[in-house]
Amino acid sequence: MSGAGRLMVQWQRRAGTLGAGSTGPIFPEDPDSASRPRRAGCELLARRVSLSSSAGLAMAAVKTLNPKAEVARAQAALAVNISAARGLQDVLRTNLGPKGTMKMLVSGAGDIKLTKDGNVLLHEMQIQHPTASLIAKVATAQDDITGDGTTSNVLIIGELLKQADLYISEGLHPRIITEGFEAAKEKALQFLEQVKVSKEMDRETLIDVARTSLRTKVHAELADVLTEAVVDSVLAIKKQDEPIDLFMVEIMEMKHKSETDTSLIRGLVLDHGARHPDMKKRVEDAYILTCNVSLEYEKTEVNSGFFYKSAEEREKLVRAERKFIEDRVKKIVELKKKVCGDSDKGFVVINQKGIDPFSLDALAKEGIVALRRAKRRNMERLTLACGGVALNSLDDLNPDCLGHAGLVYEYTLGEEKFTFIEKCNNPRSVTLLIKGPNKHTLTQIKDAIRDGLRAVKNAIDDGCVVPGAGAVEVAMAEALIKYKPSVKGRAQLGVQAFADALLIIPKVLAQNSGFDLQETLVKVQAEHSESGQLVGVDLNTGEPMVAAEVGIWDNYCVKKQLLHSCTVIATNILLVDEIMRAGMSSLKG
Repeated sequence: MSGAGRLMVQWQRRAGTLGAGSTGPIFPEDPDSASRPRRAGCELLARRVSLSSSAGLAMAAVKTLNPKAEVARAQAALAVNISAARGLQDVLRTNLGPKGTMKMLVSGAGDIKLTKDGNVLLHEMQIQHPTASLIAKVATAQDDITGDGTTSNVLIIGELLKQADLYISEGLHPRIITEGFEAAKEKALQFLEQVKVSKEMDRETLIDVARTSLRTKVHAELADVLTEAVVDSVLAIKKQDEPIDLFMVEIMEMKHKSETDTSLIRGLVLDHGARHPDMKKRVEDAYILTCNVSLEYEKTEVNSGFFYKSAEEREKLVRAERKFIEDRVKKIVELKKKVCGDSDKGFVVINQKGIDPFSLDALAKEGIVALRRAKRRNMERLTLACGGVALNSLDDLNPDCLGHAGLVYEYTLGEEKFTFIEKCNNPRSVTLLIKGPNKHTLTQIKDAIRDGLRAVKNAIDDGCVVPGAGAVEVAMAEALIKYKPSVKGRAQLGVQAFADALLIIPKVLAQNSGFDLQETLVKVQAEHSESGQLVGVDLNTGEPMVAAEVGIWDNYCVKKQLLHSCTVIATNILLVDEIMRAGMSSLKG
């Protein structure tokens, strides 16, 4: 018989044998129960049993349906979830901010990755705990949406649960806490609207935004080198009243020199060179023909065969096949003669499909530089950088289809070849050429640049920014504490917990910089109360500073998304009162 069944039988026996008017203790462990009427005693017993049996019934129901199921209930379930969130928080907290430390990830194959980017860590780490995995997915989704805020997301969720646990351990129901969280979130979003700084997104402001983002990913010297390259690349591809397409910024890696040699190329860099030894390695003032036309023998898409009776017939077949390709090459040569004439202007063909040796030879004799097998994604970039039209057929070939570049040259590095297309007129596609001595450095810079590009794009799209260095969180926490008395009932405690949780950001920023977190926080809060300005933490001195004056700006959309996602996930986790491992794939045996 199940535990719930035994409780029900016990209740029936006691209820049946004890009448309303009889005396004697109802509960052996409660001698005073003899002085109370028996009916009241039965009701009290029924209440006790119903509370305990409802707990048992839920567990028993799952066990009855599935004997192999594992169940964690109420306090146990909450404790498991909160410990998972805090465990993930402890892993990532040392990463936050410009002074955060690095993590070394070693894969099963022995590959090493050095990073302090929360998104990279959460993607690469193997997380088995279901709750921790849920938080990691929410944090990486934050990065997918806004490009930043992964580490902050994990920290705030962990701190919300930690603060809530303090009140729950004193008997407050999780539902009351979550109501307070919702009220606090709405107030925090209103406050964010008030403190955002709407301003014209000129180059100087965007440089401040990019620097704030990049310094949290790489060391300060490198961040300063990357900042201008990142901002200029976004401004180059930006079109009036059109969304910014960051795919038009090609990120090319070159294992060469040091990381501070990373630069912006106002054009395109292709990771291959010309395939003919007689072709020029450097061409100036060049016309660019971008096409997707086969200049080699191709098999038919359906299986087909040709039958011939003699060698002469075979020769005719080969010549006819060859003539198709030669006619296409002649069209290109004729166009080159038409636009270049006897001048020293260059002519470059960049083809997405193949070019056979005969065609390469014919083009080289005419002084045409030809590149074959260009990547598909580079075709659109080429037309945006150089102008012209990408052709799928040479039937309509005319000078209007051509683009132009001031300089095209081939660069050889070891066994690798790169083709640089530079000095384009008003390029709408550019290349960030990342240089570094090893693979780890290149990967780290690439991740940082992606975040920097997103930060600049977000600032332009939002048309506003918010002060960084923990200034918004400190001011928001104070605003919530002032708002708390207007919230009715015990939900005030949820608002207090939310305000305390937000302070994890300035606390960890100070701690990672080597300062006493309590002392620093008290100084910053005091300065904010006195001046009324948005005051953050100066990570070099540990003293308060006005973030806006120093040019430390965060993205508005990142903060907004943080408040939404952290509150939703923390609320959902707090309201979990039962964890059942009863899925088909998770059963043992």
